[in-house]
Amino acid sequence: MKIIKTNIPEVLIFEPKVFGDNRGFFMESFNQKIFEDAIGRHVEFVQDNHSKSRKDVLRGLHFQKGEHVQGKLVRCAAGEVFDVAVDIRKESKTFGQWVGVYLTAENKRQLWVPEGFAHGFLTISETAEFLYKATNYYAPSAEGCILWNDKDLGIEWPITNAPDLSAKDAYAAPFKELIR
Repeated sequence: MKIIKTNIPEVLIFEPKVFGDNRGFFMESFNQKIFEDAIGRHVEFVQDNHSKSRKDVLRGLHFQKGEHVQGKLVRCAAGEVFDVAVDIRKESKTFGQWVGVYLTAENKRQLWVPEGFAHGFLTISETAEFLYKATNYYAPSAEGCILWNDKDLGIEWPITNAPDLSAKDAYAAPFKELIR
C-alpha cells in the first residue's frame, strides 16, 4: 500500500498494490495495521456506506458535529468522482483549506477524510459507485452541510454542466456561518 500525502497533513491518499492478469485483478483494499500506522492512531470503523450517482451529481459538503463527528475512508468502486475534503476544525492551521482528488475504479485510490472535515464529491463518469467506511454512526440531528460553491472556500470543482444537487445541498449554509 502506497501512502500519498496531500496539502493537508491529516488527509491521506491510500493507493493499493494491484495484481492483475488475464483473469482480472486482486488487491488488498484495507489493512487495519497499515492504515493506523499511516494516520498514527487507532481507528474503529462502525459503518460502511455505498451510493450510486449519475453524471454531474454533486453530493456535499457534509459533516457531522459534536459527539457524532465522523472520519471517512472513501473510494470509488465503479466510475470516477472528484472527491473533496474541507478542514472545518477552527483551531487548525489549515482551517478552511481543501483537498481535491480524483478517485476512480481504475486508480483504486482511497482518501482518508479525518474527523473534523466536511466531505463531498462530484460524479465525473456516466455513473459512479462510491463506498466509504465511517468511524461513527450517522446521526441526522448532528448533520451539517456547507454550500458546495462557497466563495470563501474557492473549491475548483471540474464542472462542465450545472451540478445535480439535493435540496439539502442546494440550500446549504455558507462557510462563514461555521466561523461564528
